[in-house]
Amino acid sequence: MSIQINNISKLYGSQKALNNVSFEINEGEIVGFLGPNGAGKSTIMKIITGFISPSEGEVSVSNYSVGDHKLEVQKQIGYLPEHNPLYVDMYVREYLQFCASVYKVSKNEIELIIDKVGLNVEAHKKINQLSKGYRQRVGLAAALLHNPKVLILDEPTTGLDPNQLLEIRQLIKDVGKNKTVLFSTHIMQEVEAICDRVILINKGKIIADEKLKDLKQNENQTIEVEFDFRIEKRFIRALPNLNSAENTFDTTWELEFNTSDDMRSEVFDLAQQNGLKILKLNTKNKNLESLFRELTT
Repeated sequence: MSIQINNISKLYGSQKALNNVSFEINEGEIVGFLGPNGAGKSTIMKIITGFISPSEGEVSVSNYSVGDHKLEVQKQIGYLPEHNPLYVDMYVREYLQFCASVYKVSKNEIELIIDKVGLNVEAHKKINQLSKGYRQRVGLAAALLHNPKVLILDEPTTGLDPNQLLEIRQLIKDVGKNKTVLFSTHIMQEVEAICDRVILINKGKIIADEKLKDLKQNENQTIEVEFDFRIEKRFIRALPNLNSAENTFDTTWELEFNTSDDMRSEVFDLAQQNGLKILKLNTKNKNLESLFRELTT
């Protein structure tokens, strides 16, 4: 087991930031860690890295207890915090040489990491001359320099433009091929593009933990349709895979189906069979973003 969280709670005075949280992450998984602001994501990440201690419970990384073997755990982890803590007056190579000395890593690894994260064209510059996207690459380079088994990324794509998002997304996917990655973000598309599994936390409690492919298989589909005349509900009920049908306004219906298959053709057939015309038709497939809203509000 790469990461094991057992019954973790964290108190700040009388406020309970985490409430009896447990989960496990296997080697080689890329896990998206989702939750609203203040849900407890960063707190868990700081506990896993040994930066803060839990009030209750136990954490282990690569079979090392964080409480008993903190230094050994930190050797196993590459960590990119939400606010990337760089020495911006240093040159890129100079900063990575400093990181290499801390980890007692050969300086020969620096050029390999620079190439791996795509920093070659910017490596001669000072960090304060870099764009946000390249600063994130420097942070990732520092996190990967000692070849950790576990990579913990707290909001690594915040503030990036669309091109930078694509670049950092691909980089995370590439490094995740042979590492365990716990990836915190507010951007649902990033989770869907990168992750194997989703853990959703709200108000300090885990409220969902599923494989992404299973979530997709369980997606429902909602169709909003407006006919040119009113239709009785008994005709609507003839539609296959229908979960519910609500007459929201006059000739407009909201239809929910328990399938991810496109049901618009069935709705068109229904209209034709009953001599109706369709004036408006919208699909609202239930995706990760709608699940997030549903579970956290």
